[in-house]
Amino acid sequence: MGAAVWALLLYILLIILWVVVIKRNIGEAMILGLFFVALFGGREFFTLVWEGIKFGATHEVLYAAMSFVFMAHLVDRTGLIERIINILNSLLGRIPGGAGYVDTVASAMFGAISGSGSGNTAAVGAITIPWMKNSNWKSHQAATIAAGNAGMGISIPPSGSMFILLGMSAIGALVTEGQLFIALLIGGLYTLIYRLIFVFFYVRYHKIGKISSEEMTPIRKAFRSGWTSLLVFLGIVIPVVLTIGPVSEMLMSIPSIGEDGLSDISIILWVPVLIIIISILTSWKEIPKKPKEIYKLVEDSIPAFAVLGVILLFAFAASYVLNNIGLGEQLAMLMENLNLPLTIVILIVGLLIVLVATPLTATATVTAIGLVSFETLVAAGVEPVVALVGILIFASTEGATAPGAAPIFIASGIAKADPVKTFMPLLIFYVIPIAIIGWLVLMGILPIPII
Repeated sequence: MGAAVWALLLYILLIILWVVVIKRNIGEAMILGLFFVALFGGREFFTLVWEGIKFGATHEVLYAAMSFVFMAHLVDRTGLIERIINILNSLLGRIPGGAGYVDTVASAMFGAISGSGSGNTAAVGAITIPWMKNSNWKSHQAATIAAGNAGMGISIPPSGSMFILLGMSAIGALVTEGQLFIALLIGGLYTLIYRLIFVFFYVRYHKIGKISSEEMTPIRKAFRSGWTSLLVFLGIVIPVVLTIGPVSEMLMSIPSIGEDGLSDISIILWVPVLIIIISILTSWKEIPKKPKEIYKLVEDSIPAFAVLGVILLFAFAASYVLNNIGLGEQLAMLMENLNLPLTIVILIVGLLIVLVATPLTATATVTAIGLVSFETLVAAGVEPVVALVGILIFASTEGATAPGAAPIFIASGIAKADPVKTFMPLLIFYVIPIAIIGWLVLMGILPIPII
């Protein structure tokens, strides 16, 4: 194995040892991890560290995550989230663990829109995580469910990772967009069904009950007193309508806007900004107006910013360094040398994708090793469309693989939970089962339609 592959393995080991064995802060572990992997760059050590930090500091997800943390803090302080939860409880509070089911289904729906694990967790989790916490879920349990569902932003079409794969000439020559869309939809539904079954048993195992009738407001009363809180969902709807569908097509036909103008609208960035604006407008009476009160509001949010910001900054920086010391190329060479039975080939390809997706996003993962994974699977006898579905399902574990997955820290930040408490549950209940689903798809045990 090449130096970059060893750097990846030791990077993961270092962070696990620092957090689990030494029991130190995850932020410290991510900082150490960056300097450690940069050592494998030799004389380029200082350049890699600096460029990695620049990459992390300018990463879109970093700013989106910060916005979502402040957004969650604001809607909590103004009581807006309580009004939304009151309505949701009046509708679904009679179902044990109802908020967990809603998060799962909503993540699938929003995942189809956002195509992003981080955006999926942040947008859906901002509503469902506080709801779960107010309906007998513990903080780390709520964060686990939200982060575990992040991957549906990759495994439910359309997704950015899907289009990256189709954009590779060797893949585009064998698979059309329509073929992959239908096939990935079925593959994504397999992962959704598993998640719903898991929530069912999880709720019962942890005895997460339904809301008591005394805590539930009658539906009419809940709507009458809190209907304006539902306007916050316009913060999600507006960016989506502007960028996807007939309105988007109409705007693109206007010369002064065009496709380039709409491509500048980032859903993951605009969702929290619009929700913050709507929250202020609909909760104006509760918004602090005196300088001291405003200062206090911002000051109270700083601890969450500090922890999440350090983790994401150095996680992205480490991913940049790993890419630049040749991780993708070395893994490609490793996979090209495989000459094993189909079952073992699929297992190794799956493990490599999951491993690479630990410090990297799904997008970076399929960019780095997507083509060689596809070629390896097809050469071993897997149908091209099925191979792509399996790759994307494996890559969709990126939202739940500690220690570098941004959705874990976004969900934990919203839930005000210790992210370390989610690491093992996510591995056992999401990463491994979803990877098994990917293996079953590639083996043909879970059928995928080929049109």
